[in-house]
Amino acid sequence: MSDASQKPDAAAIQPVSARIRERIYRAKQRFHANDNIAAFLEPGDLEALLDEVEGKMKGVLESLVIDTESDHNTQDTARRVAKMYLTEVFRGRYMPAPSVTEFPNAERLNELMIVGPITVRSACSHHFCPIMGRLWIGLMPNEHSNLIGLSKYSRLAEWVMSRPQIQEEAITQMAELLMRKVSPDGLAVVMEADHFCMHWRGVKDSETKMINSVMRGSFLKDAALRREFLSLINLKN
Repeated sequence: MSDASQKPDAAAIQPVSARIRERIYRAKQRFHANDNIAAFLEPGDLEALLDEVEGKMKGVLESLVIDTESDHNTQDTARRVAKMYLTEVFRGRYMPAPSVTEFPNAERLNELMIVGPITVRSACSHHFCPIMGRLWIGLMPNEHSNLIGLSKYSRLAEWVMSRPQIQEEAITQMAELLMRKVSPDGLAVVMEADHFCMHWRGVKDSETKMINSVMRGSFLKDAALRREFLSLINLKN
């Protein structure tokens, strides 16, 4: 048997993360922390990634000089952390967008609609510390808009937020997604959140919150509409 026939397939011994990156490079797409990469995953990749991240996490624990062999509290921590990142707190990177049924605006609704507050949970992409907050959405539909069910706003918010994020980019992603889904005349998104990278480390300030907004269409152009929306969501509650 020749030496060539005995050589293992390079793709078979390549880490699954490297194979996924190659697909993304070939497609000339980016894979920032807050990007969704579900389109580049093949069957079995997520399970293989779980094993790979577990192995890397074991190395992190070793470098932190934690004896995971005799410490019963951390014996399975690497697996738990890998599962948490891939299937829970960062699942918005690896799962496709939730299915959202869209209905025609049969009654030609054209009045202000507000959804919220929606509880949102994310993680700061700088330190992977939690971001916990609330989200409000304002919509001005038109006769050509698509209407979606109330729960679907929460599902879409969870999908966007379940990635390493910074708040300013997160609500911009949410606004762009809703503009595509609903096609309203106007859209407003406001988010208020606690950042645990400030609570837990650094200045250790537990009182400061961040509030920011994204306005599109009529909310951007019509100051009276914008004031009406902001007064109705009443951030003090």
